[in-house]
Amino acid sequence: MVGVKVTPQEKNSRLRKLLEQPGIIRSFGAHDVFTALLVERAGFETVFIGGFGTSASLLGLPDINFLTLSEMADAVRRMARRLTVPLIADGDTGHGDVHNVVRTVVEFESAGASGIILEDQVVPKRCGHFEGKQVIPAEEMVLKLKAAQKARTDKNFVIIARTDAREVYGLEEAIRRANMYGDVGADVVFIEAPMSVAELEEIAERVPYPKFVNMLTGGKTPILTAKELEQMGYKIVVYPIDTLLVTAKAVMELTKALMETGTTLAMRDRMVTFDELKEILGVDEWLGLRDALKA
Repeated sequence: MVGVKVTPQEKNSRLRKLLEQPGIIRSFGAHDVFTALLVERAGFETVFIGGFGTSASLLGLPDINFLTLSEMADAVRRMARRLTVPLIADGDTGHGDVHNVVRTVVEFESAGASGIILEDQVVPKRCGHFEGKQVIPAEEMVLKLKAAQKARTDKNFVIIARTDAREVYGLEEAIRRANMYGDVGADVVFIEAPMSVAELEEIAERVPYPKFVNMLTGGKTPILTAKELEQMGYKIVVYPIDTLLVTAKAVMELTKALMETGTTLAMRDRMVTFDELKEILGVDEWLGLRDALKA
């Protein structure tokens, strides 16, 4: 793939159509561009770039507000440039007040994201499955969502409104906020960290807007299949950090094998071949570009 042959507007339109069509949208998290290519090759409808994976990959730091807006926007730009499917990006709190939200939306949209998640945590924020979260007043989040809608230039750019109120104030307040955010025009709403299957079911029953759900392995929410979530009424399911978890385990086992045996041969059956790696990266296509231009 010598350059992406799908425009940002086409990707935005594709995500909007996926929202309007029946069926659940599966979005797999990628912590770097190479991983995103593998996710796309697997056939996922969208790719997700989250703050947790990006902070770990780019900085080697936890998801507790170390990433700056410019760092995240650059990560979005690099990933979106190599994908032909829509990219949904984690905008955290919008990196500040309403004016910061405007800049965040502008930067993410111009970087090639097709959707953004904005949350109602205070600044600085932390991972939605960490303890000690705090949220801003719902009315303040409404202003942020209105600012986000005014800032986007393409109406197909999707705004996902997340509330972290479940842990802070309980499920009832989280549902109230999700519906309030849907009322003011969020395209999709997202209650982070439900604590049980019963809570997932109640959210699905009481929130009439398109719903986003986070299947974070090792987190607070029970892990269900995409089919089960679709039957409940969820529209988008994301698996945000699994590629990071698997990569960490694989590299730890690889380095252990090398330290203990002096080679990595014991891990060969768990590696792609060099030829497969070149194919994923499009080596032959890039190296053949000069001859292709002469034809």
